[in-house]
Amino acid sequence: MKALIMSDSHGLTEEVQLIKERHQGEVDAVFHCGDSELPLCEPTLEKIHIVMGNCDYDQKLPEEIIVDIKGVRFFVTHGHLHNVKSTLMNVKYRAEETNAQVVCFGHSHIAGVDYIDGILFLNPGSIHLPRVRREKTYAILEIEENKATVQFFEDSGKQVNELTHHFSLA
Repeated sequence: MKALIMSDSHGLTEEVQLIKERHQGEVDAVFHCGDSELPLCEPTLEKIHIVMGNCDYDQKLPEEIIVDIKGVRFFVTHGHLHNVKSTLMNVKYRAEETNAQVVCFGHSHIAGVDYIDGILFLNPGSIHLPRVRREKTYAILEIEENKATVQFFEDSGKQVNELTHHFSLA
């Protein structure tokens, strides 16, 4: 299973489309963790699992998504409703309620990944307004035979090697 995860594009359409096209045929799913600031009917968002962020205005966007992709359960949220800038505890509780193996979220604009109590937490950063690091990032998660690899890429497609993480899943 391979998934492309992005977040916090804040009105960008061309960049979202280019990233999606760059990995077309390579990934099983594309997720956007909110703050696209685009309406759900925007053609760029076609075939993207997307949630509503605190800067989104289209009420048709869901606050969260729970979806199984090739046997892996994802919980996708923006994070503002779970206070992710302060703690992962609230989003962890929700992930446990939904039996999610992977949590994808944004909101903080800080790229990072962690594996806590059998749940993978992934924030792809922002492809528009990154924080902490200068690179505008998105992520690709690959899970094969109880091993997960998370690679981060700049919006241009260049891999950010120092952010790559490998995890053995329980």
